[in-house]
Amino acid sequence: MTAPAPLLRLSGIVAGYAAAKPVLDGVDLALYPGERMVLLGANGAGKSTLLHVITGFIPATSGTVEAFGALCRTEADFRAVRVRAGLVFQDADDQLFCPTVIEDVAFGPLNLGQSREEAYETARATLRSLELGHLADRVTHRLSGGEKRLVSIAAVLAMQPEVLLLDEPTVGLDPNAYARLSEIFDALPQAMIIVAHDAHFMARFATCALLLKDGRSHRGQVHQHAHSHSHAHVHFEHDAGGEIEVGVGGH
Repeated sequence: MTAPAPLLRLSGIVAGYAAAKPVLDGVDLALYPGERMVLLGANGAGKSTLLHVITGFIPATSGTVEAFGALCRTEADFRAVRVRAGLVFQDADDQLFCPTVIEDVAFGPLNLGQSREEAYETARATLRSLELGHLADRVTHRLSGGEKRLVSIAAVLAMQPEVLLLDEPTVGLDPNAYARLSEIFDALPQAMIIVAHDAHFMARFATCALLLKDGRSHRGQVHQHAHSHSHAHVHFEHDAGGEIEVGVGGH
């Protein structure tokens, strides 16, 4: 049986900011259907930068980006990627800019060519599917931080992407919003790349890991085991040697 092709493949990526040492200096990544990859690394290791390279917001100075079987070289190539790989920004205020929730969620479908009536129906259906229909007519900037986060995810899902790129999706969520977000992710079929520091979240969702360290990438697998005191851990074994262990509290 033929192995599935990766949805995203990055090879030898070098990227950063002008007049500075590259943040990414030879990064490789492959995301396959059904995978939920967690990106690990210290602050400044390049996790958000890598998501922006995938979507073309930050250009790679060396290396290749291949998405959905095609090499990406031009802005037109990356515009097509951004339709199929939905990026949820770390700060929802960077993503939500329309007066009301329904307008924000309908914005993507409108840009995909749907009529206003079709786009608003898509937006309402998406909000209903996430049990967020009651927010449709709310003023976006008056939402709570957790509500903004959920709406920003709805705005991406309304475009029906094949891949989700999630930058710190649990930051600033209260317990209710955190629980709702977890339920939403449980039900989603898309492959994902998730920047996260939340050990509980990683333990629940991640199927593989990519460690960014000193500009390089080290892919690993995620597994859990329980000790006699029922304290679970997640291990990210990487090809640089050694092992990263993240404790996840439990009783």
